[in-house]
Amino acid sequence: MEQEFIQLYDEYTHSTMSRRTFIDRLSALAGSAGVAALLPALQNNYALAETIPASDGRLDVGMIEYPGASNKTLRGYFAKPKGGAKLPAVMVIHENRGLNPHIEDIVRRLAVEGFLALAPDALSLQGGTPDDMDKAAEMIAALNMQETRAHYLATVEYLKNRPDTAGRVGCIGFCWGGTMANEMAVHAPDLRAVIAYYGGQPKAVDVPNIRASLMLHYAGLDTRIDAGIPDYEAALKAAGKDYQIFMYEGVNHAFNNDTNAARYNATAAGLAWTRSISFLKAKLAAK
Repeated sequence: MEQEFIQLYDEYTHSTMSRRTFIDRLSALAGSAGVAALLPALQNNYALAETIPASDGRLDVGMIEYPGASNKTLRGYFAKPKGGAKLPAVMVIHENRGLNPHIEDIVRRLAVEGFLALAPDALSLQGGTPDDMDKAAEMIAALNMQETRAHYLATVEYLKNRPDTAGRVGCIGFCWGGTMANEMAVHAPDLRAVIAYYGGQPKAVDVPNIRASLMLHYAGLDTRIDAGIPDYEAALKAAGKDYQIFMYEGVNHAFNNDTNAARYNATAAGLAWTRSISFLKAKLAAK
């Protein structure tokens, strides 16, 4: 697929551009007939989002409610291996399309690797993630970020203190969730490990507050996010933080999302996932 189509879709999904404007601009590039052919590849197809089925007999899965900040009740998608062992826990932070089937699959993937995983729905207090992806993005853009951050901090506390966890908590986030994962590294001292996939970087002045080990995955064609890497890395180095940065050349933002044919890259996604699981197992091991 032409890179200009992917870049336009990326601009659409990360700005206030209306769907009508996006379609008009795509039509100008590809023609009206081209739009019909391109949209299925550019948009997420959640029918592909079950690499680990929800019915997998090895796992306990489902939506749960738990305490957020300010006595609010949050909802999230939960999975863990069956059995009574206490497990390290991982909070999964979704993209700006909300808690969708792809993120639920990520939670199950973590569970089969031996983690207790929970993906909070950032739109819990707004009635939950809607089926309309564009509506979800509008709702997430309207969230109060301080309140949202407080709910994620409460999620870390909840996971740390569950009776079936070992008290060791990590975090992994994608896209908007990658940005929030970096924020959690700054604000959640109890996190041992944070993985951000193509996430926006925190302010350099906040980097000294980071205690967690970091793994940062970036896409070589993602100029919008990649512009912030040099300042972030300089601040991490200056503060003596434990971090790893991986750049996957020739791939796009959201390369891990296997429900998006245009941007998914199986090679980069597989390598990044292998690295991520090894990192989480090492950093969340008992010490």
